[in-house]
Amino acid sequence: MAAAVSLVAAAREALGPGRRRRLPAARALQAAGEVLAVANGLKPALLWDCGAAGPAELRRYLGRLREAGLAPGRLHVLALGGWALVLRPGPAVRRLGAVLRARPAPLVDVSADRRRPELCGPERAGAVRRHLAALLGHLRDAEAAGAGPVTASEVGPGDWNLCTVAGVLLGYPAVYTFGRGADNCLALTPLRLFTAQARCPRIKEGLRVRICSFSVPESLCAELGDVLRAWRRELQEAFSAQSDFVDLCISSEVVTLPAVAL
Repeated sequence: MAAAVSLVAAAREALGPGRRRRLPAARALQAAGEVLAVANGLKPALLWDCGAAGPAELRRYLGRLREAGLAPGRLHVLALGGWALVLRPGPAVRRLGAVLRARPAPLVDVSADRRRPELCGPERAGAVRRHLAALLGHLRDAEAAGAGPVTASEVGPGDWNLCTVAGVLLGYPAVYTFGRGADNCLALTPLRLFTAQARCPRIKEGLRVRICSFSVPESLCAELGDVLRAWRRELQEAFSAQSDFVDLCISSEVVTLPAVAL
């Protein structure tokens, strides 16, 4: 079992020196668990949200996790429009390729000028596909050029919809996309929220790690039934192929919020 104290110290170091607020121990252990979930293939990527760590700090942190035996295999830090994602290059390339081949693409248009969420039409889906294809080329180049167990690269997204691109990389079976601006039409819209969690006794007995959390409009659940069932099946298969996590729990509930930030 990895020493929880050393994992907390490694995560706090990733914040960089001189910061007054230290990462809470519980969040630090969650971060280690989520990286382990990426390494085990339970989730294709992790969006880093533990402070203002940049690619260099994240690479040092992942190196510490490797020393603790928690991150076998190659990991890649992708800087994308001010965000940082931790991923395995091979699975990320396969994920992007699968979405590009999907017909229709699992994209939900939630632009503010819509009366309600709808599956994307060809024009909007085509623009997203071009962005995903550019990212696929970048990751293929990074995979071919990378050396060492932890690599990093940066891509300038230009006018990309970062919410959509990140959703695809994070493995969401259906992702939101919208026009310019941050507004959307999800306020007061019933959403089916899916959450997958599992215990990780390797890090700490009783620690529950969030594997994935995403929502889709309740009104589109029937149309998205095939991709939702495929997501559940693939997650269960990946879970059965590893031994670091136990007691997988996939739940869903309907939520309605006065505002939804994407």
